Amino acid sequence: MKKKQNPMIVGQPVLIVVDIQKSAFEDDGAIPLMPGMIERMRRARAVIDAARAGGIPIIFLQESHRKTGVDYGREMDGDEDEHLREDWEGTKIAAEEVGLRDDDYVIVKRRYSGFIGTDLSILLRGLKAETLIMVGGLTNICVHYTFADGHQNDYHCRVVEDCVAGSSIAAHDAALANMEYLQHGARRTSDEVIAAFLGQSGHKAA
Repeated sequence: MKKKQNPMIVGQPVLIVVDIQKSAFEDDGAIPLMPGMIERMRRARAVIDAARAGGIPIIFLQESHRKTGVDYGREMDGDEDEHLREDWEGTKIAAEEVGLRDDDYVIVKRRYSGFIGTDLSILLRGLKAETLIMVGGLTNICVHYTFADGHQNDYHCRVVEDCVAGSSIAAHDAALANMEYLQHGARRTSDEVIAAFLGQSGHKAA
């Protein structure tokens, strides 16, 4: 059976920058990282800049945990050690690398998905979002779970496959395949997305 190819953007797009934090540029061993992580996170900047130029709203997600560890839940039952504590420098958003501005939307989350325990849904409704386009990491964890929750909340979801990185190449590839399974046409390149953003008109500045 021939797969249906969904359009890249339906209605109002929003760029979601998932956990591009300082630790993404420092392999401290707390979380496994695939080769090429830094290059992929740096490439995301071009997508962010294109969103700004095209007037596309941008939301930055930031995973952060309390010093007591009370909100880690089951996050260290698998391969991950203690990570992204609120008092660690590496937990800060990589502001210079992503071009973060004082007036940007930033949502702090305690879980992998940007939808769990946050006001992301309220913000998306206020922005009248219909299509969520994601960059950042990890492909198989925070990107994947945010994508899946966006899908289950009836958003059109897209992932910029050369601007995300996973805990391993195998996990990265499997997560991308899973997202494509949920929504055909979910996987997009940075060149495609940049061209689409720069072609947008009639949107308010991010």
